Amino acid sequence: MSELEHLLVTEEDLDDKEQIIDQLMHEYSDDILHLVYTYVKNRVVAEDLTQEIFIKCYEKLDQFTRRSAIKTWAYRIACNHCKDYLRSWHYRKITLNEKILDYFPSKSVHVEEEIIAKNEEESLTQAVMNLPVKYREAVFLHYYEELPLAEISKVTSVNINTVKTRLKRAKELLKDMLIKEG
Repeated sequence: MSELEHLLVTEEDLDDKEQIIDQLMHEYSDDILHLVYTYVKNRVVAEDLTQEIFIKCYEKLDQFTRRSAIKTWAYRIACNHCKDYLRSWHYRKITLNEKILDYFPSKSVHVEEEIIAKNEEESLTQAVMNLPVKYREAVFLHYYEELPLAEISKVTSVNINTVKTRLKRAKELLKDMLIKEG
């Protein structure tokens, strides 16, 4: 039995939350960080999420029912927190920005062409991010997630013809925005 499990033998032991969380962090922080990294594939984000996970563990320690090991309980909190993060708009918005910017020309292209292409990609990314949410959502789901129109209709709970109209209108708005910039 680990030192942490000794701390959790009785209900009264839950009163010493700080000591339990300190021990939990000491024993499992690296394991949880690695688990989180497998979800987000970004070291800095994984470190931030790991901190948030330990805060959640602290806040929910009184809900620990001892039906499993505390490591299992902490892992479950970590998995759920990561899934929530991956579903968040903040994550999807950042991922869309990075995904669009990943489409740079290969290294064999001349430097001038690379610079022009990079500026065009940045302009497109900025233009997409400046669209109203309903159009940005349609563009993201169709072009980034590559969902068919029927699936987008289900996800957004709007009629398929409305989805088509939003995509058409989004293209028009993007065209106008990019023409004004150029």
